[in-house]
Amino acid sequence: MSMESTAWTQLHNVMNARSERRPFARATLRKIAGFARPHRRRIIQFVLLGVATALLAVATPVLAGRVVNAIVSGGDERVVVRLALLIALIALAEAGLGLLARRLSATLGEGLILDLRIAVFDHVQRMPVAFFTRTRTGALVSRLNNDVIGAQRAFSNTLSGVVSNVVTLLLTLAVMLTLSWSVTLLALVLLPVFVIPARRMGTRMARLQREAADLNAAMGNRMTERFSAPGATLIKLFGRPDDESAEFAARARRVRDIGVRTAMAQSTFITALTLVSALALALVYGLGGTYALRGSLDPGSVVALSLLLVRLYAPLTALAGARVEVMSALVSFERVFEILALKPLIAERPDARPVPDGPVSVEFDAVRFGYPSADKVSLASLEEVASLDTRGGAEVLHGISFHAEPGRTVALVGSSGAGKSTIAQLLPRLYDADAGTVRIGGVDVRDLSAQSLRATLGMVTQDGHLFHESVRANLLLARPGATDEELWDVLRRARLGDLVRSLPDGLDTVVGERGYRLSGGERQRMTIARLLLARQRVVILDEATAHLDNTSEAAVQAALAEALEGRTAVVIAHRLSTVRAADLILVVEDGRIVERGTHDELLGTQGRYAELYRTQFMGAEAETGVASDPDPGELAPAAG
Repeated sequence: MSMESTAWTQLHNVMNARSERRPFARATLRKIAGFARPHRRRIIQFVLLGVATALLAVATPVLAGRVVNAIVSGGDERVVVRLALLIALIALAEAGLGLLARRLSATLGEGLILDLRIAVFDHVQRMPVAFFTRTRTGALVSRLNNDVIGAQRAFSNTLSGVVSNVVTLLLTLAVMLTLSWSVTLLALVLLPVFVIPARRMGTRMARLQREAADLNAAMGNRMTERFSAPGATLIKLFGRPDDESAEFAARARRVRDIGVRTAMAQSTFITALTLVSALALALVYGLGGTYALRGSLDPGSVVALSLLLVRLYAPLTALAGARVEVMSALVSFERVFEILALKPLIAERPDARPVPDGPVSVEFDAVRFGYPSADKVSLASLEEVASLDTRGGAEVLHGISFHAEPGRTVALVGSSGAGKSTIAQLLPRLYDADAGTVRIGGVDVRDLSAQSLRATLGMVTQDGHLFHESVRANLLLARPGATDEELWDVLRRARLGDLVRSLPDGLDTVVGERGYRLSGGERQRMTIARLLLARQRVVILDEATAHLDNTSEAAVQAALAEALEGRTAVVIAHRLSTVRAADLILVVEDGRIVERGTHDELLGTQGRYAELYRTQFMGAEAETGVASDPDPGELAPAAG
């Protein structure tokens, strides 16, 4: 490695290292060893290759010096030829070992990246929904990309680099001292002039790099927000394009200015180091040449010393920055392990069992629940805040109890924010109750296996999320083995068959990010089609028809009635007309069930349900201008 490339490497490591100096726990080193253990054979081979390469690197200058001595002394031509052949063989060996080392480095580094990414991805998937509602997606993705790659450099670069550089340094010093101890010591005098600029310039470069990273991140976040479908729509509706353009241009100019300053600093740094190395070579040639003319040093030794000097300064500079490399790698490891150390609030028990066969009931028994505070489910670095919000834990559900018989439908109605969706989220264990018990088929959901629970319970949420994939892929999420005939069947039942057939690629048409190529009602019907395909025994509909017009709602309600037949259902709805046929209606207010009964029973009590029903009826009458009188018995004034 040349001195210039070594300087670039050290500069890069200084720029990307954290500026603060802090000790790292032994636990971090133990975790690193745990991830490295499966790769220990390759690590040993990698280190040995580095040692062998270092030996060959020192041998070449020594042989070159012997060639010069043989030429100057008028020695046997065969000696020169043999030495030249030996140098050529060493060059071939170095090239071969270099390729082998690169292959091992790539295999080791990419293998470590694979292990870390899989570990982080699998761990994140086990995190509760509360984790995802708080963390920034970009910060989380960065852990899987930038920090994992930073940790990988510890094995593919730092590990072999430190070992090979130490070996090269010791061998080079030993040989140089053997050739001429005085020239060697004088050459080392210039070492501080070589290393100090790297340290000082590294600090400045780190500051510039951090500033550039912050500016680039801010510009990237702004582009991400503005280029997403909802963001672009908001800008077009309420934004000022000229102001947006001016703001972006200002940010881009700041990034440009930092780039110019960084480029000039880099150029100055490399020029200074190249100058110092040239001065050191001049010292060797001048002093060594003088000794050679006096007869105290042979010409070959002067050549060997000059070549060895290059090999000496490169590892010295690299080792001077070794601590920076190690610290940078450890920071990356710590950031990865920070994610892995965050324990999921919801975990499957070792003795978890499947949901009982056949139709199943749903039961809430004195359930109490409060959303966890941020410090229990998140990290400040993932939320990009200085410290986590410790508020939370306030109870939002107070003693919820009800029982849905197999095949029956329970409807949850009430004001917005009353706790209806929170109740629904406890069934699939998106959260766990703080007190009381949630049961499916008579079994506590915390005793059921996650796979069995997912196969038993289906949920259509209010926003009906779709992935940026094809219609087919979004449907097969429910049942990967479904045939095209089954896909077309559920699309027909969800009143989407004609629409999908009219699309350019039919089932293979990509629906766009979050399904934005479809209308709101079409997206919701797509999620209903996915539910129909899953054929689960318990179904939760959280405002499943909220985005449908009256015509589409009637069509989908018919499809849902067919799909829900014989299944236990929990239906959340604001439009009370959609839940009139429910077997049991629960009125939820402030986290409590304040009324329960059938539609007719609740209207007869003239309580909160009757008030909600009357309000919606009068609102519908005002919108349509048609007086559709309700059943006098339903909305009769309360007695007394």
